[in-house]
Amino acid sequence: MESRKHYTGLTDKQVEESREKHGSNVLTPPKRDSLWQVFIGNFEDPVIRILMVAVFLSGGIAIAMYFSEGIIEIAETIGIAVAILLATGVATWFVWDANKKFDVLNQVNDDTLVKVIRNGNVHEVAKKDIVVDDIVILEQGEEISADGVLLEALSLQVNESSLTGEPVANKTTIESEFNMEATYPSNHVMRGTTVVDGHGVMQVLAVGDSTEFGRVAEKSSEKSEEPTPLDTQLESLAKFIGVIGFCGAAVMFTILFIKGLFFNPTYPTPELGQLGLIGAVIIAAVIMLAKVWVPVVYDVYSLQGKDKPLPKSIAAGGWGRWILYGLGALIVMLAIGLAFGVKPWDPHAWIPLGLGKKILSAFMASVTLIVVTVPEGLPMSVTLSLALSMRKMLKSHNLVRKMHACETMGATTVICTDKTGTLTQNQMTVYKTNFYGLDGERLSDNEYSKLLAEGIAMNTTAFLDFSDPGKVKTLGNPTEAALLLWLNNQGINYAELRESVTVIEQLTFSTERKYMATLVQSSTFGKKILYVKGASEILFGYCKNVIVGDKTAPIAEQQPAIEEQLLEYQNQAMRTLGFAYQIIEDEDPHFKDGRLYNTELTFLGIVAISDPIRPDVPDAVQRCFDAGIQVKMVTGDTPGTAKEIGRQIGLWTEKDTDQNLITGVEFAKLTDEEALDRVLDMKIMSRARPLDKQRLVQLLQQKKQIVAVTGDGTNDAPALNHAHVGLSMGSGTSVAKEASDITLLDDSFSSITSAVMWGRSVYQNIQRFVLFQLTINVAALIIVLLGSLFGSELPITVTQMLWVNLIMDTFAAGALASLPPSPDVMKRKPRDSNAFIIVPRMRTLILTTGIAFVVILMSLLYILSHYAGGIDAATPQGLDNLTIFFTVFVMLQFWNMFNAKTFGTNESAFKNLSKSEGFLTVGLAIIVGQILVVNFGGSVFRTVPLSWTEWIWITAATSLVLWVGEIFRAIKRRKEK
Repeated sequence: MESRKHYTGLTDKQVEESREKHGSNVLTPPKRDSLWQVFIGNFEDPVIRILMVAVFLSGGIAIAMYFSEGIIEIAETIGIAVAILLATGVATWFVWDANKKFDVLNQVNDDTLVKVIRNGNVHEVAKKDIVVDDIVILEQGEEISADGVLLEALSLQVNESSLTGEPVANKTTIESEFNMEATYPSNHVMRGTTVVDGHGVMQVLAVGDSTEFGRVAEKSSEKSEEPTPLDTQLESLAKFIGVIGFCGAAVMFTILFIKGLFFNPTYPTPELGQLGLIGAVIIAAVIMLAKVWVPVVYDVYSLQGKDKPLPKSIAAGGWGRWILYGLGALIVMLAIGLAFGVKPWDPHAWIPLGLGKKILSAFMASVTLIVVTVPEGLPMSVTLSLALSMRKMLKSHNLVRKMHACETMGATTVICTDKTGTLTQNQMTVYKTNFYGLDGERLSDNEYSKLLAEGIAMNTTAFLDFSDPGKVKTLGNPTEAALLLWLNNQGINYAELRESVTVIEQLTFSTERKYMATLVQSSTFGKKILYVKGASEILFGYCKNVIVGDKTAPIAEQQPAIEEQLLEYQNQAMRTLGFAYQIIEDEDPHFKDGRLYNTELTFLGIVAISDPIRPDVPDAVQRCFDAGIQVKMVTGDTPGTAKEIGRQIGLWTEKDTDQNLITGVEFAKLTDEEALDRVLDMKIMSRARPLDKQRLVQLLQQKKQIVAVTGDGTNDAPALNHAHVGLSMGSGTSVAKEASDITLLDDSFSSITSAVMWGRSVYQNIQRFVLFQLTINVAALIIVLLGSLFGSELPITVTQMLWVNLIMDTFAAGALASLPPSPDVMKRKPRDSNAFIIVPRMRTLILTTGIAFVVILMSLLYILSHYAGGIDAATPQGLDNLTIFFTVFVMLQFWNMFNAKTFGTNESAFKNLSKSEGFLTVGLAIIVGQILVVNFGGSVFRTVPLSWTEWIWITAATSLVLWVGEIFRAIKRRKEK
């Protein structure tokens, strides 16, 4: 036993000097984007960027119309701008709100008091005030406040799992007892670790960011630029929409341009010089808008899988440069025309102003087509789906900090999980007792039971904390605490036993002895009793007899049977302890040189102790397998323990071989090529170190896997940060939580499967909105193109189209985004994160439904124009017919929203409708809004009030869209049966 020394510690002056030289004991918080930076960052969304272009084009046309015709028509521009601000503003608020909640959850208390020796006296100072060279007293149950070297250590055991994954590391100042294989020297202790047993004194070597804890925290704050699957798919969708929109606009402008110049009965065919001037203006405009259309051309290559970098002049060049290029080209072309006798200052050299307005109108119609094609509500739908999921996931113990993590969980193909606290309960528990003099496993009121109870209570150093009525908290060595919990469950108060019994002498547990012995003056028996517990194979050497039933037998007779039991428990990854005692009748010494001496113990029995798996974990793991998700366990435990836990949770099966199991040391020796060949087969990594976990994540990502990682310790932070989704534990370290995307408040693996279900449902809701919105866009696109081709005025005005866009984008986004999750999504395989968001079935539905709507609407238009009084807006009957056409168009989309609700299932649209409050609310808002627009829109919306009869007929006729969908779904359900 080490002798106590006298320490004086630092003086007040030395404390200040040390703080000035080495800094304070505070970790620098990771840099977090400001609210404004988060808001600006949301404009990186690819669909938002297309909308920004639409805003500028729409605004430019509005300005041109104002100066050419004196008409103020900025509603469309304002509508798109509002859609952008709503999407980015909502996303910003939810991220800010989540960060605020996270800060409250993860508040690190730097004011925790720590015992230090300064000026020759013991003081309590705040953890943040510790400095280098301080002398700190370490006591059981305390978290170590800084890195230091031990000056004294008495039976000191430290839980280093937050750094190394090791739950118990023995610490000593005796060089001969140093563990050379330990991650950190046996005489060093680290910040963030916890004293589980014994006590000691340390001198501080490093504080704050200079500690090992601080360095890992800094590593974890390095940002990983791994794009989320949804980012990738939305970018592809935005490119696709952009290409379709611009191609449609180009075709439409070409048709209208040719018709306006060469097939216009009002104006004569332009002369060659006039054509040359208008051609020069168009070419100049094309050059000025190069930053708009050139990226679209390159998007065509990208969609074909042939990524080409944009020319530097487009990617890096500013708008000013291209406007100057366009003006320069215009001047050159005008000069060439002048050389051929075309005078640009002569008004007659240009086409008539009325014809110019026709061309401007063609350009406006083309831009309107782009605006109609782009689904303004998509960013809103994505944001609302993710934001609503964040709220709902919090109720299932998932605190989401980064919004896109909601959806990314749905694309996850691999979950790398640690063992302790996630798969297991992180509380050592007595699994089985084999006390051979006990009838069953229950203590009674006989002498043998009293002997066991007193022996366990007196020959342990752990404590139980009963301050929380709902849960007993353990303090000290987890194995000893498990014994006390077993006593407590038997209705025995260990604390009362300790108070009533006097300890005469004690040998604390050490890894060298592998046992603990306590000599007491028993108040129960009125005698001196020596209690011993430890490794059974060691205790056998000190024992003479064993109690079996109510008799005593020689230990040699029972030893083979006991060893067989021990082997059975050890094969199940359990810790075993043997118990023995001796009544001391003499005054002779029984401890000598730190060991038992002159004893003839009687063996009482063995106890198997385990950290039991969480009851819900096997089912949760099976749900992951059913959902096509691989589960990989990464732990610091031994291979035997890891394999047994894997077996208990259903991860390790009889078919598995050494190819599925590896240690951290073996993994580190593999080259990247060799490791890549094994990572998909690997199920369990034991004796893993922090960088092993990070490397595993990065190799899986190279294999095109979407990886989620769980972790609670500071050692897990780098892997949490580099994964697609980092899942920290609510009871984990602040560094781990800061590095993660989602915090599991209940530390349970089953909460992960809940997050996967939400993520898949979010993606399905986004697909539903894309299906619904693009069906409208296809119908609108074809109608506008047909209108321009056949020369009729558009039956739907720009203002009406804006109204349709607003209610069917923003409102429908809210309706479809709020649909509750379906457990059925967990029966499907993970989606291909590289696949296009519009799957073949969606494409079929979009085209067939869109074309069907076009046929219905064009047929209605033909009937109204030829058999129902015409569609001339200047006549009352024509205005009424156009209002009917507009309302039919809206109601077709309204009923189709119910069909979109069922995408991904063959269920009826009415199933669980009562639980979809958001969907019903938005549906009602669309109907009310349409009624208001029709009745009070007037000349702005080109509408007149409809009669109730007309409303009933329109509603009934358009509802066929829903009933046809219901029939198809019913037929599919029958086929599945």
